[in-house]
Amino acid sequence: MRISKLKTGIVVGLFFALFHLLWSVLVVTGAAQVVFDWIYKMHFLNNPFTIQPFDWLIAVQLVLMTFVVGFVVGWVFALLHNMLHKK
Repeated sequence: MRISKLKTGIVVGLFFALFHLLWSVLVVTGAAQVVFDWIYKMHFLNNPFTIQPFDWLIAVQLVLMTFVVGFVVGWVFALLHNMLHKK
């Protein structure tokens, strides 16, 4: 079965972008440092990173860039899938 490169790219791009939108929400609400510290602690590590102050321009760039990267990943995945599953 062939899959659409465009639709797969959009879905994967949205998936990547939504995760980074959630990250931006954590940063703007001040919860990101707590989450980061908690994740590191679960892995028995000290967190060497400090969350920077929120910037709308950087947040928009992050979400757009991850959408583009996700779109490319999805598009290439669909291309390879279709190549490997030719009838």
